[in-house]
Amino acid sequence: MSFEGKSMSEDPPPVKYVVEIVVPEKPPVTPKQFVQDLKGVAGGKQIARMKKEAVACPVLNKTVSFVQCFACPNFIRRMKGRVDCRGLPLPSA
Repeated sequence: MSFEGKSMSEDPPPVKYVVEIVVPEKPPVTPKQFVQDLKGVAGGKQIARMKKEAVACPVLNKTVSFVQCFACPNFIRRMKGRVDCRGLPLPSA
């Protein structure tokens, strides 16, 4: 069984930030492009729940929807209410 050259013992990318996931009273607006990117990867109920969650993004220095965080190239993994982030600068749009 091959996992495209990746073994289970391979180290994940270095984590620069560990960010808590919060559920604010009024969730931040989620840009439609990020929701479209998730369709087919996650189910509708899962996306709806993720849109209600937010993280204080250390790279953008603002609170963003978890959907936007999940679509970010710095996202490594989500585990136990926390997100591991690479913390690399994002290319400007």
